[in-house]
Amino acid sequence: MKYFWLLFFTLASLHASSAGELYFSGNCITCHHPTKTISAPSVVEFKKSYKNAFADKKEFVTYMSQWVLKPTEGGSLMHDAIQKHGLMPELGFDEETLREIAAYIYDTDFTKKGELDYWSR
Repeated sequence: MKYFWLLFFTLASLHASSAGELYFSGNCITCHHPTKTISAPSVVEFKKSYKNAFADKKEFVTYMSQWVLKPTEGGSLMHDAIQKHGLMPELGFDEETLREIAAYIYDTDFTKKGELDYWSR
């Protein structure tokens, strides 16, 4: 089984243009579809909410990485989403990894990426 994961991450890293994209594609996309709200808000939806509050990239990355490190309802800007889907669980990533993911989310236009683009580059 460990060889499967080694192969998976090796192949995935060949397609990722950044560590943030690799982490996003291997983890976040499990619950956060890029454009559709299914089991959690879509990336487009939560990115819009947080970018409206934190337009500056540094502020966005700092807030998102700290919130995802230890999610709280009080720190969220999406209380309706919490009522609908529940509070995001703690993921066990360190803050630097979360900063890389948040920077990737900030920089990426998910409306222009095809659903399969994450794996078919």
